[in-house]
Amino acid sequence: MEVKVGIVQSGREIVLESEETAAAVESAFAKAVADDGVLSLIDERGRKVLVPAARIAYLEIGQEHVRRVGFGAL
Repeated sequence: MEVKVGIVQSGREIVLESEETAAAVESAFAKAVADDGVLSLIDERGRKVLVPAARIAYLEIGQEHVRRVGFGAL
């Protein structure tokens, strides 16, 4: 699923593809904000992205998707 993190006072956002569930990402975000800590996300390739919770303007969580195999119409 795609996750977008908006950063305060920045025109850019961090965009990554994650294999985590939407609930797990939301929980990690809530914990980071409550503790005034760091949001830690891991993308599909295993890279870790760390963002200070105080600098997060918004978090956009895309829909979880299932990868389809083949060319048939379903």
